[in-house]
Amino acid sequence: MRKTVGVLAHVDAGKTTLSEQVLYEARAIRHLGRVDHQDAFLDAHPLEKARGITIFSGLASFDLGDSQVYWLDTPGHVDFSTEMERALWVMDYAVLVISCVEGVQSHTETVWQLLKAYGVPVFIFLNKVDRTGADPEAVIRQMRRRLSEDIVDLRAYQADGAMDEALVEAVAERDEALLEALFDSGFDPPRWAEALRRQIRARQCFPLMAGAALAGTGVSDFLRRLEELTPTDYRRAVSQPLTARCYQIRHDPAGVRLCFVKLQSGSLQVKDTLPDGQKVNELRVYHGERYHPVDRVEAGDIVAIPGLEGIQAGDRIGQPGRNRFRTAPMMAADLLWDEKATPAFIMLSKLRILEDENPSLNVSEQNGRLTIQMMGKIQLEVLRQLMAERFGLAVDFGPVRVLYRETIAAPVIGIGHYEPLRHYAEVHLRLLPGEPGSGIRFRSLCHVDTLALNWQRLIETHVMEKAHKGVLTGAPLTDITVELLMGRAHLKHTEGGDFRQATYRAIRQGLMRAESILLEPLCGFSLRAPREFYGALTSALSRMRAALEPPAYESDDLLLTGEAPYALFAPWQEAFTALTRGRGVLRVWTSRFAPCENQSAVVEATGYDPLADDPPHSVFCSHGAGFTVPWDQVEAYAHLNHDGP
Repeated sequence: MRKTVGVLAHVDAGKTTLSEQVLYEARAIRHLGRVDHQDAFLDAHPLEKARGITIFSGLASFDLGDSQVYWLDTPGHVDFSTEMERALWVMDYAVLVISCVEGVQSHTETVWQLLKAYGVPVFIFLNKVDRTGADPEAVIRQMRRRLSEDIVDLRAYQADGAMDEALVEAVAERDEALLEALFDSGFDPPRWAEALRRQIRARQCFPLMAGAALAGTGVSDFLRRLEELTPTDYRRAVSQPLTARCYQIRHDPAGVRLCFVKLQSGSLQVKDTLPDGQKVNELRVYHGERYHPVDRVEAGDIVAIPGLEGIQAGDRIGQPGRNRFRTAPMMAADLLWDEKATPAFIMLSKLRILEDENPSLNVSEQNGRLTIQMMGKIQLEVLRQLMAERFGLAVDFGPVRVLYRETIAAPVIGIGHYEPLRHYAEVHLRLLPGEPGSGIRFRSLCHVDTLALNWQRLIETHVMEKAHKGVLTGAPLTDITVELLMGRAHLKHTEGGDFRQATYRAIRQGLMRAESILLEPLCGFSLRAPREFYGALTSALSRMRAALEPPAYESDDLLLTGEAPYALFAPWQEAFTALTRGRGVLRVWTSRFAPCENQSAVVEATGYDPLADDPPHSVFCSHGAGFTVPWDQVEAYAHLNHDGP
């Protein structure tokens, strides 16, 4: 039986310490390391050792009973939550570590919502029960209020299936047949154990165990329950065609690109050819920083494949499409460096390597200015150190700014024509406002008699293959439906790249004609603080144009939930701690984008020149030579009109 188990937590809850004890108990490592001693097995990177936090998802593999377990230790700091989310995609089960001293913290709730979104079954390990101030029962009550009422206490569960009365009833309450059996014939341990497995797998309940990871208390019992109650079945999937998910890209010390993938079905052998035509020359099973080569893997296995190109984190192998992750940066900063010592193109090439490993960086270049997107300031510090350690390059970053998006207010038609000598393509597109949050969508209204289906599909590919820029600030375009009205190819001179140029220019020309709208990010937030801070909190939130839900109260605590412009809210997060004297808890998440209230000021401050970036102009041919037609004159030169060719 193969299973992938991921461990997640708010930073400092003891997640990596638990991983260390699990590996030691499973005899996957010989010696116990410690985070504070900088020798934890899965925090092997120098940056992780120095900072005492997990930055990169670490992988270990070991045998547990009859199972082969792949153990994923994920980052707990919010700045690296995109790395954590990519690992969620391949987990069969998750272990959520919660400190018995601090209880449910801001990032704990964010992680819980992501686990729910991905449908991952969850075990809870209540850690640090031996610490001063630990109150397990109070934290369990808190978790049932703030996470789920379906948390069930497994501390009294025995290896023979014996359960205390509360657990017997909790399992029966979620199964009508068991409830009837409980009244008719009483408790049957094997039947209850099987029902508990099903309920955990279906996320009908969330089992909880407790202990002290640093001292090793409760870890053995936790492992036994994990082994017994987390069945997986990949046996049938092995005979099916190959499908896999890539969740991580790394580069080994020699610079070889590694794609970490989990096989969902089928099998893979050395020298096999992937559906995209690439040959697999090596398969590596990693355990920390070490690996051993294998000849064959099958459904349920996690393996690193060296040398593959074009496959990114989030890609599906053997299936169409990519995964769309829910965690996205809302801030950006420009890279600062000595441009005389290092040309921009070299710096960009190094950033592309880091972007390959962390796609959320979304590196962009405009007129020699390099920009990266990020989750927080700690991530910038790590990037600065990575550039120095891996590439010997000294960099800094400019002021952090909020990321915007752009859309349009009304339908508009865009025309793109590309006809330098011996090339030809013309594309007519209609751009329509889409639903908020819909991204970019495409549909064709063009008849195949006007343009062959293969060219239409190519145009769709070019519409969807990149993030198109708006013309106000160069921010990514979103919430637009692109309709293909018509197009034309040449029997002799049209090549695939011609339609790429024509499609890009049609979108850009349409945007130049449109009424564009700048969208600013809104963040959702929930906070908990003593009631005495109600006035100060609501006053501060009002100044940030926050929209608040009616307040709620729990005991002596005030609970406020709402939404606010991220540009105003982000700087206030540090002030929140001071305002509540360290007694408040704040959770923040990406909410949505909405029209920016100070659009003119933001656009003016950006100073973006749309004509100096992606060209909206078209290229026509006359007397054997190509010439450029400005965007506002293209319609007069177009070879097609909207009533037909």
